[in-house]
Amino acid sequence: MSQSMMDTPSPHPDLNRNRLPTLFEVLSRQTLAPVDLFSFYIYMRDQQRSVDYLDFWLDVSQHMSLCRHYVRELRRSVLVETPDLEKPGSKRSSYILDHLGEMNHPSGPSTNLNGDEKMRDQQLSAYLRTENGNGTNHSPHDSLGSQQSRMRASGDRPSNGTDRERPPRPSFMTNGSPGRTNSNSPAHTVAREDIRASAEKILYTFLLPGSEREIILPQGILTDITTSIEEEGRDDPEVFDAAKDYTFQAMERDAFPGFLRAKALGNLVPPSSFLRLCLGLLGMFGAFWAGFACILLDKPKHIRCWLILPFTIGVYALSSQQYGIDPVLALAGLSEYTFMNWARIREPYIRKLMNKRAIMVLLVTVLIGVCLIVLFIFVPGHRL
Repeated sequence: MSQSMMDTPSPHPDLNRNRLPTLFEVLSRQTLAPVDLFSFYIYMRDQQRSVDYLDFWLDVSQHMSLCRHYVRELRRSVLVETPDLEKPGSKRSSYILDHLGEMNHPSGPSTNLNGDEKMRDQQLSAYLRTENGNGTNHSPHDSLGSQQSRMRASGDRPSNGTDRERPPRPSFMTNGSPGRTNSNSPAHTVAREDIRASAEKILYTFLLPGSEREIILPQGILTDITTSIEEEGRDDPEVFDAAKDYTFQAMERDAFPGFLRAKALGNLVPPSSFLRLCLGLLGMFGAFWAGFACILLDKPKHIRCWLILPFTIGVYALSSQQYGIDPVLALAGLSEYTFMNWARIREPYIRKLMNKRAIMVLLVTVLIGVCLIVLFIFVPGHRL
């Protein structure tokens, strides 16, 4: 599949949301930086070290979009070629295709879909299975997946490098308008074989034991998917529903809370936080060393005022590291997504939350800094 995936338009971000976003809202591109899908991808890659699960989710969602686009194109072609509408009993008639609905809802876990959305997805999968049953797709024996299976058994590698390539990322990684492609464009025509190749690519990239980017799923789910694709010849989206729900729950339980702590309550990545820890410890060491030297050498107060600089740097850096937020940069509306790379905070609720935390951290920094500075400036000196 190409980078410009045939995706349905994403819902517009909710600028009036007065709460933290859910994982489903992030995955369906209903949020803005720093809690958008791009930021979550970077977090899963750099901090959680489990980006393969998110890649699997995105590729399955892309597979669903591919199937929807195929059906929409087929429906348009039926309407053009048969303006007098075929009989309802025909499997490829516009009657059946029209009853699939618009299919514009975001692709998500079954627990997040309402009754109508679930029914449309089930009808879509049922229609694609019916097409398979009518022999409109190629034989599973001659499919890409079967060829790869035989090549693995013989120890050969695909000559085109398919087995080594990382799956292409969806349009949010390369496009200015995430998830918005023109499904009316003739360049986006989808063949039935593309759907089969998409399903096989997911299977051989993420699911089979020893695959390039294998993810851990219950054995029952893996067996069902493998049997459906390789033996039954299925490629409809419903094949991956159980795996998709399991992956969603795993990310929601294990990764998403940490993502919200890092991006909604802070604006630093671990390397920057560690750098501030080192700078803070160095600043505090220099401040205490100079402070005790001024006391023991009985330096005058105007000389001791220079202690303001190292104490301020040390306390500010340590406070930033402790709370995971640089208050000055947060008040400026900046959030770090990779080391020393900053992006604007565009999610309104996150901006308000970040401003409150930044002010709190500044107050803590000022309070501790003033106490230390007053102590070392005004304590009586005693020359040894």
